[in-house]
Amino acid sequence: MVLSSKGISVNRKYLTNIQFAVASVPAIFIFGDSTADVGTNSYLPESLARADFPYYGIDSPHSRPTGRFSNGFNSADFLARLMGFQRSPPPFLFVLSLSSARQRFMYRVRGANFASGGAGLLDVTGQTLAVVPLSEQIGQFITVRSNLTAAIGQGETENMLAKSIFCISVGSNDILSYFAANSTMPKEQFIATLMSLYEAYIKTLYNLGARKFGIISVPPIGCCPSQRILNPTGGCLERLNEFALAIHSSLETLMGNLTTELPGIKYSLGNTYEMTMNVIENPTAFNFKDVETACCGAGKLNAELPCNTTANLCVNRKEHLFWDKFHPTQVASQLAAVTLYDGPTRFVAPVNFRQLAENC
Repeated sequence: MVLSSKGISVNRKYLTNIQFAVASVPAIFIFGDSTADVGTNSYLPESLARADFPYYGIDSPHSRPTGRFSNGFNSADFLARLMGFQRSPPPFLFVLSLSSARQRFMYRVRGANFASGGAGLLDVTGQTLAVVPLSEQIGQFITVRSNLTAAIGQGETENMLAKSIFCISVGSNDILSYFAANSTMPKEQFIATLMSLYEAYIKTLYNLGARKFGIISVPPIGCCPSQRILNPTGGCLERLNEFALAIHSSLETLMGNLTTELPGIKYSLGNTYEMTMNVIENPTAFNFKDVETACCGAGKLNAELPCNTTANLCVNRKEHLFWDKFHPTQVASQLAAVTLYDGPTRFVAPVNFRQLAENC
């Protein structure tokens, strides 16, 4: 299935039935920001980055908010289903509330999600929002690994982790914070700092047993409704997009270097910049009618005020690319997940997530 305007168009019927009977990997461990958060911040009483209230979750089962920054499910959920899991790995902070035996079972059969909305590669990113930065997320994984080792032994834990998928989706908030602070750090130095941290985090996970990495790079955040309203023309803020492109290019180099340095490492690098721009430039090919306005919000482009019960709510959510002023709709997240899982090298390379999962 080619998810491009050139060739076979998106099959929406397929998108709503993306699940397989048997998991192709033992577990999935997910790190990152709001693009992958399945409820982490709902367990942080002091967090200001939340999505546990309406209209978030309006298209979830029973129309209940789940803490996801979406009208329904996000890409982490759909990737898990594509890999054969009936449900997405739960938030680590939720699993902590279970009994020790239940915790170990959950980690073994599904994995865990550590992603926290507002988080970044830099610890300072999202600090005022009281979220979990990537460094702390990896610390939480260390706890999971220790629990697994105590339950099933060192050898079985290593074997399980080597076959599991480690997804990382992060970087957007670092760029947004850079511009919000009017940073004077040169672009090249800033990107190099982020890549140094990315390398350190991947190496830490590798040393803890990870071998298969699904890396999701930064989308064209300058095209989010929140950024378009800062442009008098209503167009994308290209300066932000330049940083997103630079991160993807740097990740290509970094991952290529790590394959020669770390024996046994395998990876897929999702080019969400190219994926998203393809939709923005060819919306009708993907059945979208609006790729600029937030579905839930208020003001210009529905992006001047947050999504809540007093916001304007669009009815035709399947025709919108953006749910709120930052995040994609459920159907856009489905499209992204399917592209990452089974897309061509234009969008995910050197292999897609399906090939990564199947590669023993």
